[in-house]
Amino acid sequence: MYIRRIAGPTSVTRADGQVMTRADLPPADTSRWVASRKAAVVHAVESGLISAEEAMATWHLSEEELACWRAAVTEHGAGALKATTLQRYRQ
Repeated sequence: MYIRRIAGPTSVTRADGQVMTRADLPPADTSRWVASRKAAVVHAVESGLISAEEAMATWHLSEEELACWRAAVTEHGAGALKATTLQRYRQ
């Protein structure tokens, strides 16, 4: 049996002190994106756990979609990723 070695860190510590690993990310076949799943992907990309290219390939995201998620979290926090509050931030 071979253990596949991945590039990059195996875990990162987020700003709130939580340790995040690849196991904390949503499954690759995710079709229903809730705010917590979006935030997990954004935090993983921002902290260097995965690259933006890897995130786009894994979850079939467009570059624009990932950039919008990242901008929303940067400007307003993870709450801005909720579909109901997204309308407020776009105005």
